Amino acid sequence: MDQISIHSDKGEIKLRKSKALVGLKMTQSRGLLEPDYINKELHQSLGGFKVVELSIEDTNVNDKLDEVRGRDEVEVGTHVYYPENSDRPLIATGEIFITYHEGVSDEEQMLALDEYNLELVERREPNVLVARVTANSPNPIKTAGLLQESCLVKNAQPDIDTVLDQYFLPTDNLMGSMWHLQNNGFVPDANVQLRRGIDAKVVAAWRKLGSLGSPNINIAVVDNGFDLTHPDLKNKVIKPFDFWNNTPQVLQGDARYTHGTPCASVALAASNGVGMVGSAPNARFIPISGTSFTVRTTESIFNYCVNNGADIISCSWGSTDRNYQLNAEKQQIIANAARRGRNGRGCVILYAVGNDSLNYVNFYAQHPDVIAVGACTSQGVHAPYSNTGMEVTVCAPSNGDWPIIAARAWWDQGDPREQGERRYWIDGYSRGNQYKHFGGTSSATPLVAGICALMLTANPDLTAREVKQILIQTADKIGNPGEYINGHSRKYGYGMVNAERAVAEALRRRGISTPTPMPTNPQPQPNPQPQPRPTTQPQTQPVSSGGGSSVFEVNVNQKPSSGWGVQVGVYSNYDNVLSLVAKLKQQFGQPVFVVVSNQNGRQLYKVVVGAYANINEASIMQSRLAQAGYQGFVKNLADV
Repeated sequence: MDQISIHSDKGEIKLRKSKALVGLKMTQSRGLLEPDYINKELHQSLGGFKVVELSIEDTNVNDKLDEVRGRDEVEVGTHVYYPENSDRPLIATGEIFITYHEGVSDEEQMLALDEYNLELVERREPNVLVARVTANSPNPIKTAGLLQESCLVKNAQPDIDTVLDQYFLPTDNLMGSMWHLQNNGFVPDANVQLRRGIDAKVVAAWRKLGSLGSPNINIAVVDNGFDLTHPDLKNKVIKPFDFWNNTPQVLQGDARYTHGTPCASVALAASNGVGMVGSAPNARFIPISGTSFTVRTTESIFNYCVNNGADIISCSWGSTDRNYQLNAEKQQIIANAARRGRNGRGCVILYAVGNDSLNYVNFYAQHPDVIAVGACTSQGVHAPYSNTGMEVTVCAPSNGDWPIIAARAWWDQGDPREQGERRYWIDGYSRGNQYKHFGGTSSATPLVAGICALMLTANPDLTAREVKQILIQTADKIGNPGEYINGHSRKYGYGMVNAERAVAEALRRRGISTPTPMPTNPQPQPNPQPQPRPTTQPQTQPVSSGGGSSVFEVNVNQKPSSGWGVQVGVYSNYDNVLSLVAKLKQQFGQPVFVVVSNQNGRQLYKVVVGAYANINEASIMQSRLAQAGYQGFVKNLADV
C-alpha cells in the first residue's frame, strides 16, 4: 500500500510513500563507512531514525527495505511518507497515543493492544495510554487506523516527526555578508564572486546542534585592545584581566591596540539582531589583555585561564623571529594548560600560524599541544600570507581575495594609508561604524576557536587532544591533492575546518564514550514466601556479549501479593522488561518485580517498583519516579 491516511482532530492527512527514502536505526557496533545499499544520508535523526536514500537499482523500495531489515547492522527499518501536496518527509516514531472510551477496563485496554502486538509504554490517565509497535505489529500508521475503528477506542494517534523550520539562526543584519560561516557564492552588498561552498560550515553546525552553542563554554581570547563596550561583546564578558596593569580593568582607548576586538568578535560576537555574529555566539568571553614573551607573564596568563574556567584559549599572536623561540619553560607552561585545564580534560589552545609568507610557522603554533591555524581564501586556495609548515593543523576561511567582517573598537582609527571609509572597508562602502573588514590568520584562528566551542557544546567531555583529533579527522581537503602527503599539507594542514562534521563527530563520540556504569551488588530482598504468582527479578545491568545480544543475571523468587508498589508499565517483550528492571534497580536501589500474566495465550509482564507497607510510602516512590521521567501509578500488590 503506497498511500495511507492519518486521522486526527485536525482532519485527515493523506500520505504517499517515498519511492527511495527510508528510516533506519543502526546498531552502534556497525562500521564507520556507510553500507553500499545507502546512496546518501538526508537527515541524521527524524523520529529517532536516520533518513537515507536506498540504492534501489532493479527493485522497489518495499522489497529493498525488507532486504535491508535483515542486515545485522540494522535494528529497525521503516518507510518515509510525504503528505499530499508537500515535499516535507514524515516518519512514524512507532509510538501511538490511545484514548479509550469511558468505562473501558484495564483488561479490555490490554486486549486491544494484544490484538496488534503492541507493548505499553506508559499510562497517562486511566483511559489514556501510550503504546509502541513491536516487530509483529503492522506499521504504526496502519495500526493507529485499525485501533481507531475499534469500538473501545475513542482516538488513536501515531506519533510522527518531520523536518521543522529553524528559527534560531541569527537575524543580525550583516549575517548575509558572513561568507566564512556559509558561502552562497556572493556577498549581498558587494559585486564580488566567491566560490560557493568554501566556508567553515558553521551555519550547518548550528543546525546540527539545534542551537548557537552553549553559554556554559568559556573562550579566553588573549590579545590587546578589547572594546568591552561593543554591543556584540559587552554582555558576554566574565573574569577580565589585564596583565600589563595586573588588574581586572582592561586597557581601552589606546589607538595602538585594537586587535583584540575583531579577534574576539570572530569567535563569539553575540546574536543580538544587529551587526555580525561569531562562530559561537552563545559562548562567554574571558578577555585576557597584556601579551608578553616573558616566562613569568606567560605562566600567569595560562594559569589564569586554567584557574578561571577557560575551556578554549585563542591566541592570534606570536613570534617568527628565530631569536625568540620558545624555551623549555614556555613549552611546559602551554603543556600544563593543555593537560590540567577543564578539570583534567585540558584547555583547547589555538595559535595563528602567522602572516609572514614564511615556510615555517609561529613558534608558539609549533607546540604539539596547540591547534595551529592557517588561512585560506573564499576561492578555496591558500592565502599567500599564511605561513606554512608541518605543524599546521587546519586552515580556515579568511581574506586573500575578499575579507570577512568583524567588530571594530571605538578608538580604532583604521588603516592610516587609506582615506575615508576605505580605512575600514576594502571597497569604501560602510557597513556600520562599529564594524570593519578583517582577515589574516588572526581571523582564521578565533573562527576555529568558536568551532571548538560548538564541539564542546556537543560533547563537553572531549579532551583537548580529542578536539584536535576531530578537527583533523573531519577537515575538508582543498587545493591541489598532490600537496597532501599522508593526508597533510604544509599549506592547509589536514584541510579546511568543517564545523558541521566536527560537531557530528563530537555528538557521535558522546553517544559511545559515556556508557552507563554497571551496578555492583544487588539490593537485598525480603525473605521469599511461597505464593502462586511467580515474579522474575534481574539483578544486574545487561552485559554486552559483542554480538548485539545482552546477558543478564536473573534470580527467580516468589513475592507475597500484599503491600503497595508503583506500576510503571505492562510489556509483551521480555527483553525490554529485563533492560527496564536493571535500569530501575540501579537508579533507585529498590526491589523491582515483574508480574507475569496470560491474556489470550500471550504472556504480559507488569513492572512494579517497591514493596511498601502503606500507600504513603508508595506515593513517595511514585514522586521520585515521576521526577526521573517515569510515568507510573500506585498499585496494591494484591491487585496486580
